[in-house]
Amino acid sequence: MRTSLYPAVDELERRARALVRAAPGLLRLEEVGQSRAGRPLWLLSAGHADRHILAVAGAHANEPVGGASALRLAALFAGRPELLERLGCAWHFLLCLDPDGAHLAHGWQPEEPEPSLTECHRGFYRPAFARQPESLPLPPGEPLPESATLVRILDELRPLAQFTLHGIEFGGAFVMMTRTVPGVADAFRRTAARLRVPVDRHPVDGPDWRLDPPGVLVLPDGHGAGERDPSGFVAESTWFHPRRHGTVTTLIETPAWAVPSVSDARPVTDPDRAAARLGEVLLGRSRELAAVLGTRLDGAVPEELAPLRDAARELLGVAPSIVASWAAEEPGLFRGYFATRGISARRIPLRVAAMASRALARTDPRTVEILDDLVREWSQELEKTYDLRWVPVAAQTGLHVRTMLDTARLLCDRR
Repeated sequence: MRTSLYPAVDELERRARALVRAAPGLLRLEEVGQSRAGRPLWLLSAGHADRHILAVAGAHANEPVGGASALRLAALFAGRPELLERLGCAWHFLLCLDPDGAHLAHGWQPEEPEPSLTECHRGFYRPAFARQPESLPLPPGEPLPESATLVRILDELRPLAQFTLHGIEFGGAFVMMTRTVPGVADAFRRTAARLRVPVDRHPVDGPDWRLDPPGVLVLPDGHGAGERDPSGFVAESTWFHPRRHGTVTTLIETPAWAVPSVSDARPVTDPDRAAARLGEVLLGRSRELAAVLGTRLDGAVPEELAPLRDAARELLGVAPSIVASWAAEEPGLFRGYFATRGISARRIPLRVAAMASRALARTDPRTVEILDDLVREWSQELEKTYDLRWVPVAAQTGLHVRTMLDTARLLCDRR
């Protein structure tokens, strides 16, 4: 029988409570805040020490792997408490930073042994930029309740390290660090190689960050508190907030489906032509979606589905800005650079089609049928073009867990 591999948001609490019951002297669980809709934010803690490490899972609704990784590491500590003693730190796991989004993305639950990219996107949801809790509004804006809770925890714990556990649908693994920690990059690459997870040579994320290829981005000296998305969206970030406490933040990204070509270092013979093709894919599919949707997203949508409508509308609207940001870059000279951006050019319209279909499901069945056909067609084209390979969840969580432990060990050895 096939089973879902990522714990749903309610299951995170149940499994955390079971771990606490099994190791009551070591683990503890507490509600540290509430979401916009009143759902609890749970913090699972392991050990007691003067130094602290925080891991944040579920910051993006479409990335449930982080919760699975948090539970896996907590279970490891419960079974091997000497690991905690050796590091000399208490660990804290915020099990899901966006439980409201996770509930709306309930369908994004790949199943083994044959997960379906098409079926996964039937339940896809990723919030609009301003509704993502790791983003802090520029002053004088008020942070989301989830963001405010995370900032409070960071200020209370003043952790040695903050890990933020992410997972993309398809592509390669990479890390982003707010400062260099010697040895972390090499340890991450070795772990990815052992787990047969390709490393993204030049991620699309972090356009203002310094690239340490392959697959490592480091925040440049003097960088402010703002984070710029390739779409042009700018906000302050919970990644940067704890720098005042000396905290190093490490974002760990692992794919659900691996794309080996993102690691390809072979040269491209005509990079300008390759870059132009990327824009043609994204803008062409965006125009196709705009023609299908017309003004339909402006019509009545049930209140509980409005976040899907808003996210689809925003993502469709920023497509030209993303193409412009790619055009402003000095193009990479290797195949992996264009594979990563080719995936992004296809992923954006796929997400729009999936979320718009869900938003219109009760009001416009004819348009939903067309959008569902596009989801199926574009999913199949992605699978064929990039030879997608499912990464077992044990490998996805293994990359998170091993990178966290290696980074913590290297940090603790330096203190």
